[in-house]
Amino acid sequence: MSTVPETMKAAILMGRNHLKVREVPVPRPGPMEVLLKVESCACCSTDVALMDKPLPGQPPYGNFIPGHEYAGIVAALGEGVDEFRVGDRVAVEAHLGCMRCKNCRVGNYTACLNYGTAKHRANGMTSNGGFAHYVINNINTVHPIPNHIDFNEAALITNLGCVLYGFETIGGYVAGNQVAVIGPGPLGLISSQVAKALGAEKVFLIGTRASRLSKGAETGADRLINIHEENAVEVVLKETNGIGTDLVVESSGASDAPMMAIKMAKPMGKILMLGMPHEPVLVDFEDLLMKNKSIHTVRGEGWSNVARAVSLLGSGKVTLKPYVTHTFPLNEITTAFETFVKRIEGAVKVVVKPNE
Repeated sequence: MSTVPETMKAAILMGRNHLKVREVPVPRPGPMEVLLKVESCACCSTDVALMDKPLPGQPPYGNFIPGHEYAGIVAALGEGVDEFRVGDRVAVEAHLGCMRCKNCRVGNYTACLNYGTAKHRANGMTSNGGFAHYVINNINTVHPIPNHIDFNEAALITNLGCVLYGFETIGGYVAGNQVAVIGPGPLGLISSQVAKALGAEKVFLIGTRASRLSKGAETGADRLINIHEENAVEVVLKETNGIGTDLVVESSGASDAPMMAIKMAKPMGKILMLGMPHEPVLVDFEDLLMKNKSIHTVRGEGWSNVARAVSLLGSGKVTLKPYVTHTFPLNEITTAFETFVKRIEGAVKVVVKPNE
């Protein structure tokens, strides 16, 4: 630890929607842990939500550093760690879980049965995250990245891991399928690209903002539907000969989107929920049951899909660079979140650079 300073700058959540950059001690890694020097940490809608309303198990105000989408360099090793070396370039996944409940023991650590208790750990949610110069990670949440992946892109690997977790949950194997993606936010844009990488015949990307839809066109979406100009369900049904798509990915979180997804899925079609409505929504169960449609949900980037994300990104089959539209230093984190939330200048993903 001789080359690591005693203190660091970190963005502390001091109160509701109130981040303040303060000087705090640099944490020390324990057994099975590494200390990472954070190079890039992306703003996420989950950060916005937990700053407004704390999650179960979230540390109290004044003692919590948010940020769960980050990448950096291994700066120090905990006792007994031989999987990594100081200087390794790495990406991370947020969820560790408790490593002791039934779900964690079989690999379902993003659905940890001890979530919200002292036993559970998810960096940037129930433990300190990456809006800081340094952060501690368990070695099971750290993944080496090749040199050609820059840190801004690597910070988004968690998003790619979440999408891949979703595609694995619905059974994978998208080759030859028709896919509709509702919501061209980061997860939706990545979903459309992953669908094409997995061999989808046609990808419909549905949204409300021309700037976001154009990002999807840059990275593989075949048919853009602006719902201010066209009826998305009618377009999808017409262009699939009245059948609907094999898969619908709902990533907008809009309250009317689940019903839209149900209506555009074919009989026996699958609906993957990546977006999270924050209020009860209407669901047409008769349509689901009579046509054997199924809804699948995921939380986080489970089943080691961040490792798959690193591989897919490293091979060049997927790119995340177009989605990083803005960067800010740590002392401008409030401006970074304002840019992200208000989508200023077409912001998609906004990255904070703690060590710049």
